[in-house]
Amino acid sequence: MTSFVELHDLTGRVAVVTGGSRGIGRSIAQTLAEAGADVVVASRKIEACEAAAGEIRASTGRRAVGIACHVGRWSDCERLVAETLREYGRLDVLVNNAGMSPMYESLDTVSEELYDKTLAVNLKGPFRLAVLAAKHMTDHGGGSIINIGTAGSLLASVHELPYACAKAGLNALTVGLAEAYAPKVRVNAILPGPVLTDAHQAWAAADFDASFVPLGRLGQPTDVAPLALHFASAASSFTTGAIVRVDGGITRKV
Repeated sequence: MTSFVELHDLTGRVAVVTGGSRGIGRSIAQTLAEAGADVVVASRKIEACEAAAGEIRASTGRRAVGIACHVGRWSDCERLVAETLREYGRLDVLVNNAGMSPMYESLDTVSEELYDKTLAVNLKGPFRLAVLAAKHMTDHGGGSIINIGTAGSLLASVHELPYACAKAGLNALTVGLAEAYAPKVRVNAILPGPVLTDAHQAWAAADFDASFVPLGRLGQPTDVAPLALHFASAASSFTTGAIVRVDGGITRKV
């Protein structure tokens, strides 16, 4: 019988993590590398990508490279896949983690530019990347795609409505792609709740109140990464089209 550790072994696999230079993406990239994967750290700023990749190489001994990519631009998505294949010759795991949730004063102040940018980064880019990756995976033995959404896609708040709408679309994309590319490619989604990352520096003091979280605390990036490893590995070989909340059990919008 294959052991638990063996099921989660990613040795010989290549994983691309968008938004991988910080926060949840950084934790996922680290975890996948610790499980044996070679990784691509992708985000808009190449310096941050290369710094994170260097840290991963030093701490895990795995190959890691940084590639600049604005996922809201399809040309960047195409280049990311092409450069990954040039560097490693394969692509086994895609983690669509890059996202943005711009703030606004009220719904009537939401500009077309803000709305379009939010949809582009959170939905349009993941669609294109997933399709490109899935085509390669289908032709080369299979793989896993993991979409990082938000619990807010199920409990939408007036304070982040364009973001919630885009991430709700990502949920639908997860289910549709899971059917489209089965049985060779599995596609699953993780919906984090409020997670403390460097982005929390912009939060108001009230945002640190965890009273609405049944488990009594806000999340950490390391709360999300183990589930990403599970979805990336053979341990989840009978799981596709799943949408799993990692949110401390929240039941109401905040």
